[in-house]
Amino acid sequence: MAFSMTLLSWSLVEYSAKYKAVGEYDHVRELIRWGTDYLLRTFNSSASTIGHVYAQVGAAKINGRTPDDHYCWNRPEDMAYPRPSLAVSSAPDLGGEIAAALAAASIAFRDDDAYSRKLVHGAATMYDFATRGSASDQQQPTYSGHRPEIEPFYNSTSYWDEHVWGAAWMYYATGNSSYIATATAPGLAARARAFDDILDLSVFSWDNKLPGAGLLLSRLRMFLNPGYPYEQSLAGYHTAAGLGMCKCFRRFAAFNFTGGGLALFNHGRGQPLQYAVANAFLAALYADYLEAVNVPGWYCGPNFMAAGDLRAFARSQLDYILGDNPRKMSYVVGYGGRYPRHVHHRGASTPRNRGKYSCTGGRRWRDTKKADPNVLTGAMVGGPDRHDRFNDSRMAFGQTEPTLVGNAGLVAALVAVTSSGGAVGVGAVDKNSMFSAVPPMFPATPPPPPAWKP
Repeated sequence: MAFSMTLLSWSLVEYSAKYKAVGEYDHVRELIRWGTDYLLRTFNSSASTIGHVYAQVGAAKINGRTPDDHYCWNRPEDMAYPRPSLAVSSAPDLGGEIAAALAAASIAFRDDDAYSRKLVHGAATMYDFATRGSASDQQQPTYSGHRPEIEPFYNSTSYWDEHVWGAAWMYYATGNSSYIATATAPGLAARARAFDDILDLSVFSWDNKLPGAGLLLSRLRMFLNPGYPYEQSLAGYHTAAGLGMCKCFRRFAAFNFTGGGLALFNHGRGQPLQYAVANAFLAALYADYLEAVNVPGWYCGPNFMAAGDLRAFARSQLDYILGDNPRKMSYVVGYGGRYPRHVHHRGASTPRNRGKYSCTGGRRWRDTKKADPNVLTGAMVGGPDRHDRFNDSRMAFGQTEPTLVGNAGLVAALVAVTSSGGAVGVGAVDKNSMFSAVPPMFPATPPPPPAWKP
């Protein structure tokens, strides 16, 4: 959820003119504020130091036999079983992402000074909590580790990527040089394996922020070029970002693609679309960065790739999702003439009537072959399998379950590629709003000496 808010805020900071042009500017700010208000309530955001954060509401067990969020199938208004709030005292990963979300939103809400400052304060408190003890080489427990209510479902594989990502966002939100010093520290890059050529670390997702962090830091180098003492590290992130973009292209065979053209960034496992849209967003955004600084492209080995190639890749993934695929099916509910009708979603499947369904009584609506009585308009489902096949069944959750993070990536990618509200390329991104808190990189030019008089 926190990553979803970061994604939406990033897209808003970069493409506010486009959001305004399509009439969605106020709407997306409302959505972000709903999320950041929630995140501010997961810890004591008015304090300067904290000892825990609430990481999850509700719990479930694999193959459980007692009422919980997986065993039961009933809409929120019918829930009658215990839903505990789970607090964690170590959250270097979750805390880093919450800090990033609040910091990014503070830039998006810069015109609301009181709220922006509230977000920055909360972000700083959470960042300190997330990074305490990180100066030592001692490994910190992840927020999900050895937590059976969390680990099987939202397991975090590392936290060093969130520390790079969080520090970059904190720098943009505050202009405090200590954050950019942290983000570009060679030791942190080494721990995060930021410059290692590892295929899965090139995939942007809720569990791996390295590609996003690399592009965010490349932005600083491309637009402001701060030089020493950050240049060596920023150049490393810039190189890694370019290499990651090369892996998006089918011709280089880094990832498999379906016959219909969907990139399999998660190797054919469930929920492929959330990875496709998140990485399509980065590709389109990098293309806009290149053109904003009048750079026509970059090299993938000996092959010169134009910025437009990245934009074409991003469009191809979105076109696939919206219906240009072998099944001619839109994977966004309510869009087009053919879309999923049996979404893995309790509220969508349960009729809106006067009935109140028990924990197991609602399963009749999960198991029915009837189409959803409530159309979950706009929800992007998990997506097809590696052979472009799609099982429109509520029990096929890897294909029919919508996610918050999937839809956040979809919104970000769509606003990045649309031509509404501005020219593609030069002028497409807002170069300056991201840097509104960043102090001048170089000393101001001194005033001219007074005119000499004899």
